[in-house]
Amino acid sequence: MTTGSTRMTFDRERVHFNLARLKTHGAIFEIVVDPDKAVEHKQGKDVAIGEVLRAEKIFSDAKKGLAASEEQMQAIFETKDPVVIAEKILKEGELQLTSEYREKVRETKRKKIIEIIHRNGVDPRTQAPHPVQRIENAFEEAKVHIDEYKRAEDQVHEILRKLQPILPIRFEIKDLEIHIPTAYAPKMYGTVSGYGVIKKDEWQNDGSWLCVVEIPAGLQTELMDELNNKTHGNVQIKVIGTR
Repeated sequence: MTTGSTRMTFDRERVHFNLARLKTHGAIFEIVVDPDKAVEHKQGKDVAIGEVLRAEKIFSDAKKGLAASEEQMQAIFETKDPVVIAEKILKEGELQLTSEYREKVRETKRKKIIEIIHRNGVDPRTQAPHPVQRIENAFEEAKVHIDEYKRAEDQVHEILRKLQPILPIRFEIKDLEIHIPTAYAPKMYGTVSGYGVIKKDEWQNDGSWLCVVEIPAGLQTELMDELNNKTHGNVQIKVIGTR
């Protein structure tokens, strides 16, 4: 994607390469990609096309090693330059990622979610944190599914609801007041809402955005770091409540 949702599909037949594929004008064009870099590129991050491509070559069928027709590329894209065409494929096409890569991503996010819960959650009966192994056991019992295409932070609340009938757990909650200047405000709503619940949402006369967000206490540092990074430090954040 650019800044919207990343489109990813998977063939019923096992995918052996991490690919980006574009179907257009009755033809198929594929590139072999580094999966992490390809996802970052489609998410709008500053990743050069050279970092994404495993090879500067356009295929009609990468699995079979079939190169795309230069005549078709010229007719459809008005160029034979593989880098220019690869940009088009990444922008408009779909990622097809191997099961091994998807499993690796799920496991990484699973560990991060468990760490978030361990760091922030307590047993309300004892006020002590749950051991990691106990949380992992609850994940198994609740048959928790990890979505490899959603951020770990965005999945915590839903997973907590599944765990609570099995594992008594309570998060310390913080209310943060955030003020973002005009230049960055329109793009930050999705970032803030991904961490918790926006309780106050006001656009100021100067175009800046003032909000109050309720988040698990352990996500405070991550949210602050992300906002400071995306606004180059032009953000005001203060804690106005803890419970």
